[in-house]
Amino acid sequence: MTRFASDIATIRDHALLDMADGPVTQAYVADLSAVITMLNDVLATELVCWLRYQQHAIVAAGIDHKQIAEQFADHAREELQHALSIAARINQLGGSPDFDPSSLACRSQTAYHTYHDTDLSGMLKENLIGERIVIQTYQQIIRWLGADDPTTRRLVERILEQEEEHAGDLRDLLARPATAGG
Repeated sequence: MTRFASDIATIRDHALLDMADGPVTQAYVADLSAVITMLNDVLATELVCWLRYQQHAIVAAGIDHKQIAEQFADHAREELQHALSIAARINQLGGSPDFDPSSLACRSQTAYHTYHDTDLSGMLKENLIGERIVIQTYQQIIRWLGADDPTTRRLVERILEQEEEHAGDLRDLLARPATAGG
């Protein structure tokens, strides 16, 4: 292996150019506009997931509803944190995070259905489907980003890890028989 060497003088000169671009330097090779658009779609997805989990946490009722509602509430908090992390990255890249409620549903990869009854199994299944969609989508995003934007890729990888945990939690809750006394 050869010794790592860098032309610091050239890097220093490039750092002085376009300083208003902040972390987006000449070494950034991803399509910045496409990355920001993709991140805004991920933001919409995370917000829709947050809303769905939050609504389910509030309306959950029936046998075992307390434990399941707590799980939904925990997942909701994590989904909101994902959304805020994505929004911060969009801003860091010079974009504007799109929180427009009127376009969330059409930009989200997952659906939102309001539950007015106590169908815990239906809520669990809906959330598991949502997590599985997000897992597949984020895996594709990670491959698409590759080495072109390692910071965004690592952010999506961290979020993906939690989404896989959510899917495992939901699968386990669906597989468990209901107990009396919730």
